[in-house]
Amino acid sequence: MAARNLLSEEDFSCPVCCDIFRDPVLLSCSHSVCKTCLQQFWEKKGSQECPVCRRRSSRDDPPCNLVLKNLCESFLESRSQRASAGSEICSLHNEKLKLFCLEDQQPVCVVCQTSKKHKNHECCPVDEAVCDFKTKLKTSLESLQQHLKVLEEDKQACEETAAHIKYQSQHTERQIKEEFEKIHQFLRDEEAARIAALKEEEEQKSHMMRRKIEEMSVEIASLSDQITNTEKEMEADDILFLLNLSSTLKQLPHTPEKPEKVSGALINVAKHLSNLKFRVWERMQKILQYYPVTLDPNTAHPNLHLSDDLTTVDYALQRSLLPENPERFYGRAYVLGSEGFNSGTHCWDVVVGDEDDWALGVIMVSKGYSCWGSMCSLGYHNLSGKYYTLSPGQTGKSLPPTGKLQRVRVQLDWDRGKVTFTDLLTSSHLRTITHTFNDTVFPLFYCFTSFRMRILPAEVSVKCMP
Repeated sequence: MAARNLLSEEDFSCPVCCDIFRDPVLLSCSHSVCKTCLQQFWEKKGSQECPVCRRRSSRDDPPCNLVLKNLCESFLESRSQRASAGSEICSLHNEKLKLFCLEDQQPVCVVCQTSKKHKNHECCPVDEAVCDFKTKLKTSLESLQQHLKVLEEDKQACEETAAHIKYQSQHTERQIKEEFEKIHQFLRDEEAARIAALKEEEEQKSHMMRRKIEEMSVEIASLSDQITNTEKEMEADDILFLLNLSSTLKQLPHTPEKPEKVSGALINVAKHLSNLKFRVWERMQKILQYYPVTLDPNTAHPNLHLSDDLTTVDYALQRSLLPENPERFYGRAYVLGSEGFNSGTHCWDVVVGDEDDWALGVIMVSKGYSCWGSMCSLGYHNLSGKYYTLSPGQTGKSLPPTGKLQRVRVQLDWDRGKVTFTDLLTSSHLRTITHTFNDTVFPLFYCFTSFRMRILPAEVSVKCMP
């Protein structure tokens, strides 16, 4: 029988795990086994015997078979070198792959370069190709990593919004219950119906946010996997890297666009609280207060604090911790009315003061965004001590000298394009601004420093028709 010149992998395999020996130990019967395999075998059998011949071992801690360990390490190193060398040799011409064909996107040898398949193709050295493509991949990775960061930040913002939705729901529910406590037992059916509507909206919007968060989580996981896989590909040997380059580039996605903010994600608090008592029970005239305008907390600047009934606004130095939403004002301390007008005549009265800056009027809102060029407002400037008006296409115009304003009426005639301001205490006309409206107009309020602005209830008379 001819002797074998080379040892095979089987000669270096543990009889228990059948893998290359790891920390082999030598038993008294001369058999060798991985140290870990022997310990697991003894624990399972409950006796110290050889896994091969079942002969009992004379030692609890068999010595390391250092010769076999060194041979195994040499065998593994040699196998790795052979695999690496094989990938650097041209399978057609048995020449080393030193060039990279830019047209066919593959490594070639000097013989391949002159062959028919690659003749007249532009080639470059392998190290230059590796450098160029790694630079491109690095740029792509940076873009993906940046997008991953944006997604993670947006996910966190969505989670904060979801938590705020829950807070809004709980706070609004408490307000609804407090209002309904003022009404008698026969109104409880209406109370239950409104809470159910609130819960339905909360569930719908919370579900929408959960679904968006889940979608972002999936996209984040996918991007993380793609980044990890690409980084692993870049760590491979140059030839292996280039051989896998085509599939690696195909797996890189086009950089997605930045996720859009979710408009209208917050609970529509005004829908549940606006004129609640009036709409629930019109016959309760003695306890009823109807406000022609109420405030929308989803638009209020973070320094503005609204009363529970959404009719009073205060400026506070401490900003409220609120999630970012597209409808909210962040530049100046504005808040909008909860309902807009796109026809007819509307009127509301506001208590103002002469100690701090304030303004009130209307502004046109299109697709959720305020059109600053359509603002019609009356205001007071504390530093100059003067009243002024702002209108589209014009700078601020001072009012003629007048007494201190305490209560101001704002009257909107949408169809005729007029906004009129009146001093309620003296019933004197202050100014009328004309502007053609072509979209929904919302009441606008601005207050600064310690000022408080309060909307007055309207006189309401409910009569039964014969």
